[in-house]
This record gives sequence, C-alpha cells and structure tokens, in this order.
Amino acid sequence: MNKIILERDLIGLKPLFYCTKPEFAFASEKKELERKGFIDIIELDPRKILIYDDGKIDFKEKKFFGIKPEIKDNEGKIKEKVKELLIKAVKKRISDEKLGILFSGGVDSTTLLQICKDLGKEVVLYTAAVVDKERKMPEDLVYAEKAAEKYGVKLRVNKIGIGEVEKYLKKIVPIIEDNDPVKIGVGLTLYLACELAKEDGCKAVFSGLGSEEIFAGYERHRLSKDANKECVNGLLKMYERDLYRDNMVTKYNNLELGVPFLDEELIEYCLRIPAGYKLDKEYSKVILRKVAEELGVPKEFAWRKKRAAQYGSHSHKALQKLVKRNGFERISDYLRTFYTGHDIRLAALYSSGKDSNYALWLMQKQNYDVSCLVTVRSKNKDSYMYHTPNIEMTELQSEAIGIPLITVETEGEKEKELEDLEKGLNEAKKKYKIDGVITGALYSNYQRERIEKVCDKLGLKVFSPLWHANQELELREIIRNGFRVILTAIAAEGLDKTWLGRVLTEKDVDRLVELEKKIGLNVAGEGGEYESLVLNGPNFSKQIEIEKSKTVEENKNTAKLIIEKAKLISL
Repeated sequence: MNKIILERDLIGLKPLFYCTKPEFAFASEKKELERKGFIDIIELDPRKILIYDDGKIDFKEKKFFGIKPEIKDNEGKIKEKVKELLIKAVKKRISDEKLGILFSGGVDSTTLLQICKDLGKEVVLYTAAVVDKERKMPEDLVYAEKAAEKYGVKLRVNKIGIGEVEKYLKKIVPIIEDNDPVKIGVGLTLYLACELAKEDGCKAVFSGLGSEEIFAGYERHRLSKDANKECVNGLLKMYERDLYRDNMVTKYNNLELGVPFLDEELIEYCLRIPAGYKLDKEYSKVILRKVAEELGVPKEFAWRKKRAAQYGSHSHKALQKLVKRNGFERISDYLRTFYTGHDIRLAALYSSGKDSNYALWLMQKQNYDVSCLVTVRSKNKDSYMYHTPNIEMTELQSEAIGIPLITVETEGEKEKELEDLEKGLNEAKKKYKIDGVITGALYSNYQRERIEKVCDKLGLKVFSPLWHANQELELREIIRNGFRVILTAIAAEGLDKTWLGRVLTEKDVDRLVELEKKIGLNVAGEGGEYESLVLNGPNFSKQIEIEKSKTVEENKNTAKLIIEKAKLISL
C-alpha cells in the first residue's frame, strides 16, 4: 500500500512541506528538502488534506472559521466568556515542565502571566533588546522590568550591543530561511529570548501571538469595513507569515511553542464578538484589555498601546545602522548575505496601472525574484476583477521592465473569470516554478478574497504589499519614486477630460485630496473614479512614448483616452 495522508491543524501551528519531483517527499522544514536536492517545494495549506496514493495526489478541503452571526450578549457576558476561554486555553497548554513566557510587558504577555500566576504555575519571563548607549532604553525592556517587579517573578534579559547583532544574524537568517526585514527583526528578538530559556532548561515557552488577529489589534482592522472579516483574513495567512518563523526559532532552541490565543475554541468565539467591543476611537483590542484588568493585570500594562517587537526591542534600528555601516541600500540586501538558499519566485498580477506597478517594485526592492507578469484581458469592460482600459500596453511594459508576460483572456463573466485567472497562474507555476503571487490590492476585499481563493487552490502564497496603505501617501510615494503615471479614464464628479494623458504631479494629488474632502472621491481611484497607466518607473529600462491617441467623452465627468499607437524609447 502506497497511500500517504498529510494533514495539519487548521491554523497551521506546525509547518509541513511537500514536493513531487523527482519523487514524492515531505518534511517539517523547507531546508531539509532543499538539502536533498528538491526545488519545487510547496507548503501544505492547513485547510487542505493531501492524499498521495500510488503516485497520484488529491486534496480534500477543510472548512476554516467563517463569519457567523454576532453574539447578542451584553459586554459583561462577553467578558466572562472570553475570560473563561482564555483561562481554559492556557490551562490545557500547561505541563509539569519548566515554563517560560516570551515577555514584552504588553497586554498579551502580561495577561498570560496573570493567568499562569492565578493557576499556581511558576514561570520565568524572557525578553531581549539591542542596547545602544546613544538611545533610550528599549520600551519593551522598560515595561518588562516594571511588570516583573510588580508580579514578583524572575525576568531574564538578553541584552546585546549593535556589534553583536551580526553574530546572531548568521544563525537566525538561515533558521528562518528569509531575508524579510520584519521577519528577521522579530526573529532576532525571539531568538535572543529563547536562547536564555534554553539555557535555563525550559521545555516550553508561551507567546502572545494571535491576539492581534482575534481581537482586531492592527490598523488594517480599524480601516476595514468588517473588522471580524479582516480577522479571518489575517488568521488565514498566519501560518506563512508568523508561525513558520516562530516555530523554527523555538525548535532550534529545543523549545515547544505555546500559543494560547490561537486556541480554536477561543478563536471561534472571538470572531463572533461585535467589532464595537474590540475597537474604540483610541484603542484596539478593547475587550481583551478590559478582561485583563478584571483578571488583575495593572492598568499600565492592560492599556499599553501596541508596539511591534522589532521596534519595542530596537532590533529594527540596529538593522538600519548595520545596513549603512556595511554600505547597503536596503535591509533585505544586507540580510541576503546571510542566507543564499532557495529564493521565493513570484508572479505579479499586472494590469498596467499604478498599483500593480508599485506593488511589483516594492517586492523587487525586497529582493524577491519576480519571474513573470500575469495579465488577464477581460472582454467585459465592466469587470469586477480586472483593469480593462489600454490593457494591451502591458506588452510594452513587460519589455521595458524586462520580465516576461503571460496573458490570458476572459469573457469577464462574474465568478467564472476566476477560472481564467487560475489558468494564467497555473501556466506561470509550470513555466516559471513560481511560489507566490503579488497583488496591488489596496482595499477591495472582493478582489483580494478571490485571488487568495485561487492561490490557495494552487498552493501559492499571496503578497499584497499595499493592503490598507494610506491612499494619499501611496499615490505621493509613487510619484516621488519616479513613476510616470497618466490617467486613461475618468468617471467622477470633479474630474474632466483635462486629466487624461498628462503625467500626474503632487499638485494633482492635492486636488484629489480636496475632492475627497468635498465630495468623497477616492484619492487612489479605488471606487472606479479613474484608471491609470504607467509610462516609466524606477524599474523600467525604457520609457513608453504615446504616438497617437484619442479622447472619447461620454459626458463632462466621464471620458477615456484610447491609445492607438505607442512605442518604447531608450532612457
């Protein structure tokens, strides 16, 4: 019998990779497969069960946490239930072994400390910081020391100077298998704390990971029209964004990672808590903060505002200094020198407009290998999914950027047009061996969710570097970074045909901002107010020159620029 079944937990707490060529193989670490010569390595989506049977692979889908009706209970009852489930989540993860808590003095880790104390479990707190004599003491260290004193528990601190950081990067970057500055900044702090826990003989450490996603702790939750839906979107991607990093670092230090906030019963309940109990005008994670106070967490820790680990520990500042010191332009360039393993290959969903171009460039700046562009040409000019004006210009742009283009056509029938996107990405996967896809999505959940659905089916990661970016700032940054952007269609009050065909300037952005204040126009054109085309950019080797065009005007505020002839010219 040659049947093998591979399955992960729903969240993806533990990693699992597989490949099919030259033979079927699987492992919990990507680098183990790389060492054996496998290249086409895929991380198993936690929402799929892989069945390998006599040389054939099939998948069964598992249902993820959905958006269920909101809880109708009052705040008091909700707090009691959250408290009950949190205590239960911690309790089931406590063993007789020595336990540590990765500690920052924020609401998440301090709540875990409070519950452990109440359950009679002795713990040791572990924190880390990069200390620079010229700067203030890192914020996480200050709060960690205060909390340890108030609770009367042992705190161990791994302090290192900037001169010691490189020594650790040589270990950490290959462990995490990535040169992403955020992952490494967090990973450095995590590694330093785990190093002490290992030294102390701990067998497990608790982390507050997951709290931000179930209690709406990020700015994108506040900006979303549906905070709980955004919580689900974040949870879907935690396995590839956070959990692999944290598992590899803790595993390297012979530690078991405990994440009580990612308890499935707790998640299920928290996704039904109305957003009004999670967010107010000033704070995120409001319901958790109130629960923390009721559990006994002092107010200064319960209501301490979010501080990302790489900033609270000063690890990010240390990386910035080392980049300059070593003569690199970007952090990712510098980090690449510590890990030369298999790079992630990406395809960029490419529409010819400003957002897809900017997203592509941002990922290139982080040294991702963008192997191809994928364009979907829709015959439906009112497509929900795809940009249609002057879409044929992607051929010239592809040549100017120097990245091959895959083009697929679609009738543009709603939902069915996703099948054509799947064809294009499948071709990219077979031809260029891509591991993931770049999207220029800003705020459209409709587009993002459907792209993620297709990518999940194909086993591809999704990178959306612009998601919930400040729209005015994004447009200004596009112009400041040398992108030459013109509008090719307008359809909004306040805009007319004079906007078409001329290169946007920051003064134009000022005018768009005024229109936003006056009539609610979307500065980035996300509501269909305008369509854009990029003629040149920092990653272009040639520039597009429009030789012949015409303007078609439907009315004063609706018009299109039809490009009839264009060519590339040398810069």
